[in-house]
Amino acid sequence: MASTHDHYYPARWPEWECRKPAEVGMSAEKIQRAIEFSQQNETELPHDLEMNTILKLDELYSELIGPVKERGDVTGLVMRHGHIVAEWGDTERVDMTFSATKSYLSSVAGLAFDRGLIRSVHDRAGDYVRDGGFDSPHNAPITWHQLLNQTSDWQGTLWGKPDWADRPEGDRSQWANRTLYAPGTHWKYNDVRVNRLALSLLRIWRRPLAQVLHEHIMDPIGASPAWEWHGYDNSWVTINGQHMQSVTGGGHWGGGLWISARDHARFGYLCLRNGRWQDRQILSEQWIRMARTPTGDRNRPEDTYSAQYGMPAKCQVTYGYMNWMLNTNKRLLPSCPETSFFHAGNGANIIWVDQEHDLVVVIRWIRREQLDEFLGLVLSAVERA
Repeated sequence: MASTHDHYYPARWPEWECRKPAEVGMSAEKIQRAIEFSQQNETELPHDLEMNTILKLDELYSELIGPVKERGDVTGLVMRHGHIVAEWGDTERVDMTFSATKSYLSSVAGLAFDRGLIRSVHDRAGDYVRDGGFDSPHNAPITWHQLLNQTSDWQGTLWGKPDWADRPEGDRSQWANRTLYAPGTHWKYNDVRVNRLALSLLRIWRRPLAQVLHEHIMDPIGASPAWEWHGYDNSWVTINGQHMQSVTGGGHWGGGLWISARDHARFGYLCLRNGRWQDRQILSEQWIRMARTPTGDRNRPEDTYSAQYGMPAKCQVTYGYMNWMLNTNKRLLPSCPETSFFHAGNGANIIWVDQEHDLVVVIRWIRREQLDEFLGLVLSAVERA
């Protein structure tokens, strides 16, 4: 196997070397079959996404408070050994990416960890962030680790949205009086808490997170200047006398990261190479291992969330930090290696990483329930020695 320094890395945007499938040990015919399959299984979401950013239409506080844009057509890109092997749709189009944003957010946390701004993920967030959000007896014990793996059970209202308003459970009359769980004991996919993480990271970086992402990740990997990271209309704070917008961890209620498939692919390639880009370790290997560590059996996501994302009713999602989604026991993607992982957002917006086959695949606006079959078709194109 080639050493890390022997790997090909694309030059800065817009440069990127392409290879014919046969040149990287893949079948052009089978890749074409995968492309056609994706085009035949476009998401049912209309191109006008404004009424589809709300994941549950029966939620209270469901009004949009951030920007939304129309989506593009089915778009995809396949990379092997760092080279683009195939791409279809408009891979330069900047689209909403919904909860795939969370993987970029957790990477900003990784940058803070690598620089000592977070000394230990098991430290209490309230020992770093003193804005009142962690003052209550319930919130005080919450750690960075729990914020990142979505087990914090943070209680409160942020940007006009109470925590219980996102994917409420049980009888509607009891939503505002939800059961409280000790931090670290209950997993819940909850964008209010994700946005609380984003605000907390803004507090310790003391500069807009989009600037941090640009300087320490997107610019070093040669991404285009077209991506944008949005917050909400009311998510502004003043730090060191400067007015800053706290960004969101997804497109729920609008906002989130808007980015092209090609820039997604560069981020996926950074993950494929364990945080390294050429001769620079952008995210430490320690952080990559932490981000890919399963949350744990007692805190696994509920089956209801699996169903929401088009997975079989008994298929449980396994998460690392935020939306580092793991293929533990091949529960999510039976056709793919257990070691593969992906970043995912509604739509579906997928960055799939397979280190065993040295592959990165970006696919956007495909039906999520067809993801495994699509990736299986891509894998079938890898010529066996």
